[in-house]
Amino acid sequence: MASDDDEDLAHSTIFQEPEGYFKPEKASTYAEYTMLSGQILRLRLVGHSPLWGHLLWNAGQVVSEYLQQHAPALVQGKDVLELGAGAGLPSIVCAIMGAKKVDGIVVTDYPDADLIENLTYNIKKCEPVWKVGPDISAEGYLWGAPTSSLLSAKFDLLILADILFNHSEHGKLVATLRATLRHGPTSRALVFFTPYRPWLLEKDMAFFDVAVQEGFEIEKIMEKVMDKVMFAEDRGVSALLQTLPSL
Repeated sequence: MASDDDEDLAHSTIFQEPEGYFKPEKASTYAEYTMLSGQILRLRLVGHSPLWGHLLWNAGQVVSEYLQQHAPALVQGKDVLELGAGAGLPSIVCAIMGAKKVDGIVVTDYPDADLIENLTYNIKKCEPVWKVGPDISAEGYLWGAPTSSLLSAKFDLLILADILFNHSEHGKLVATLRATLRHGPTSRALVFFTPYRPWLLEKDMAFFDVAVQEGFEIEKIMEKVMDKVMFAEDRGVSALLQTLPSL
């Protein structure tokens, strides 16, 4: 039988968090990207994500520009897979630039419900831009996991933009490349990244050592110095913080 003390305890507020203890979830934000044609894409970003999906990263914007400049060779009629996509900008650009129409693009990120719902939202909102174009599927995918959930067994083009900072996952990333990149002279994996932490650049670059060990050929295709540092408060040499090498 419960005592009076137990009854009092059950109705007390001793175990309740004080008002304002839990911070409200951050609202979604929006970012605009202007294509070379002048077309403006407005993308929704999740309010906050421990996986950094709440930002429109430099590498995603630079690889999007590169894809537009080289669309005939890299994009048109191709199967495309993007890993760690965030807001999905490069994949949306591929849709506009003429990727394969049937099951042509799979855009992926960590299987977090908010991230995948946001990717789906951006795809739907941008669909009118390409009108009759390729199918795009947003999927949750863990690097290194079986690829049976992806629509196509193999892809002509893989896009990795600003995801090398997760050093412990390099082996899984390369395993995914091996499992999904179609074998052929025109197949490509574009890896664009920014050394946001210059003191860890060597660890970023270790990804390419792993790729070479697994039989991939590496070619540096460009390097761009951004107009400004993305994280101005970060320590490191400003010039390096603004430099975006791409392979």
